Amino acid sequence: MVIAKTASNIPVIDLCGERSEVSSLIVNASEEFGFFKVINHGVDEDVMKRMEDQSFQFFRKPGFEKQKLGGPANPYGYGCKNIGFNGDVGEVEYLILHANNLLSLAQTSNLPLNLSSAVKGYVEALRELACKILELMAEGLHIQETSVFSNLIKDVQSDSIFRLNYYPSLSRSTSLSPTFSDMVGFGEHTDPQILTILKSNDVAGLQISFKDGVWVPISPEPRSAFFVNVGDMLQALTNGRFMSVRHRVMLGSLKTRMSMGYFGAPTLNTTISCPFKLVTPENPRLYRAFTWAEYKKTTYSRKLGDNRLQLFRV
Repeated sequence: MVIAKTASNIPVIDLCGERSEVSSLIVNASEEFGFFKVINHGVDEDVMKRMEDQSFQFFRKPGFEKQKLGGPANPYGYGCKNIGFNGDVGEVEYLILHANNLLSLAQTSNLPLNLSSAVKGYVEALRELACKILELMAEGLHIQETSVFSNLIKDVQSDSIFRLNYYPSLSRSTSLSPTFSDMVGFGEHTDPQILTILKSNDVAGLQISFKDGVWVPISPEPRSAFFVNVGDMLQALTNGRFMSVRHRVMLGSLKTRMSMGYFGAPTLNTTISCPFKLVTPENPRLYRAFTWAEYKKTTYSRKLGDNRLQLFRV
């Protein structure tokens, strides 16, 4: 794969702008990149800082203590390096929690109270932000029922998750380029859910791939910004207009990298089918109707980087 030198053309969208203009910019970014940055999003900086601080406190604990508090990941909880169900590995520790009103924190009830509290406030704020973005997308697509996408993650039985990824720093003796290494933190993939809202600390490593196969390094966002990824479900729900972006994390820093991701998903029995508005003679239906449970099962049965949506083409 070719590595590009810059990511200066990644869209940055101010959510405090004029609403019709913002929705149009979001649609354009989702079609061209499947990826964009949002600023002035309304999530309190104290909520973000508290989440980051508590996350670092958790991952800096000894391995046996993290296993006791959060492990094993089955599928929720603490895990290390084994990141998939079919032999996928990476240089990463992680903590996965169900984000459906955070009721599933009981599944990892040994988590420190301060961490659980931080997760609750953070996920509630990101769910609200995700709904706002999805409604702006629907408006930009001229869909009359603007809550058609956001309702999928508002459901009390939604299958949304919250994931913390913790990537180790590299030894100063390691002879690597300061901007790129071939050590995989998290291998290339698309997110199977509807939408991902992602934040990391000030350490590089995230790369996205465009349609031409070029990998673009993404500069770390400032504390006040979030990245948004279009997921597989949203690509299907928009009849292929939006692109589920391929991305990966490569290691090449002397500092530890941590990312915090909210993955908005529907209920397991939700039928994924694009609105009639997006199906025309010029743009016929690309994907057959399927449930999120069906797609999730397919995701778990395949390798990390497989093109799963291709299996659901009409």
